[in-house]
Amino acid sequence: MQFLDQAKVYVRSGDGGNGCVGFRREKFIEFGGPDGGDGGKGGDVILECVANLNTLLDYRYQQHFKAKRGGNGMGQNRTGAGGADVVLKLPPGTQIFEEDGETLIADLTKPGDRVVLLRGGNGGFGNTRFKSSTNRAPRRANPGQPGEEMTIWLRLKLIADAGLVGLPNAGKSTFLAAVSAAKPKIADYPFTTLHPNLGVVRVDSTDFVLADIPGLIEGAHEGAGIGDRFLGHVERCAVLLHLVDATLDDPADAYRIIRGELDAYGAGLEEKPEIVALSKCDAVPADELKRKAKVLTKAAGRKPLVLSAVSGDGMTPALRALAAEIRSARAKRNAPPEPREAGWRP
Repeated sequence: MQFLDQAKVYVRSGDGGNGCVGFRREKFIEFGGPDGGDGGKGGDVILECVANLNTLLDYRYQQHFKAKRGGNGMGQNRTGAGGADVVLKLPPGTQIFEEDGETLIADLTKPGDRVVLLRGGNGGFGNTRFKSSTNRAPRRANPGQPGEEMTIWLRLKLIADAGLVGLPNAGKSTFLAAVSAAKPKIADYPFTTLHPNLGVVRVDSTDFVLADIPGLIEGAHEGAGIGDRFLGHVERCAVLLHLVDATLDDPADAYRIIRGELDAYGAGLEEKPEIVALSKCDAVPADELKRKAKVLTKAAGRKPLVLSAVSGDGMTPALRALAAEIRSARAKRNAPPEPREAGWRP
């Protein structure tokens, strides 16, 4: 399945229908008079979060969405039909920005969330509305109000509990494939992963979603390699698992490169809890692995985990460390608010 996490879309709500100028003229009825109905309301533009989507691919092939126009009013005081709404179905985690790409309009995180982005125009009044004691036969009606239009950006930020970061070929996709049912592409060349992958992991009694994003290189925040656009998919994560390839000559330098890119990207990634691990430990002699772990400990300021997704060594402790951070984050999120002191005012 193809993956698309950003799309530019033009949306327009429907115009209101015109009011009607009509008069009642019926056989055997003594008095006539105005009977023009109002125009119908134009359709709205609605954004809806649905559970069975995980990509914005639908908006690659259609970028224009217009709600229907309201029907015109008719005689016998008949109101025009309301215009049909247009509903944009979006995956959880979609953010909606204005055309400048910076002003956030809405953030849809839960299935069922709905936002009315643009209201349809109101229908115009028919001539019955203008009848009065001094104007018994008004010959005027209002036109319908025009709808609204705008261009928006849709940006998907996957909702995951934990995220994998590291240089290309650090073993992120192999780790995800080993601990979940996900089937990411795995090969022995850089940038094998070209779009984020998600997998559901269960350790002990904790289930969580793990996200794997394409590898970063030095200068990614300036567009080098694939760039840092996919870092948005780990912004919502409670914890990051930073994998460092144990086969590299200088694992400390690899760690500093990724930390520098996270700091340059910002958005709170530099402050997220981080678990550091040396991957591919099965491919390095024990004495060399011990030396590299000591070097990485000095660079990271903490002792790294040592693991291998191929042999399974050290995988369970890594998953348990992730699960502990996730449980802590969930407990904080679900904790009741602290009681306020007496006399407190907003």
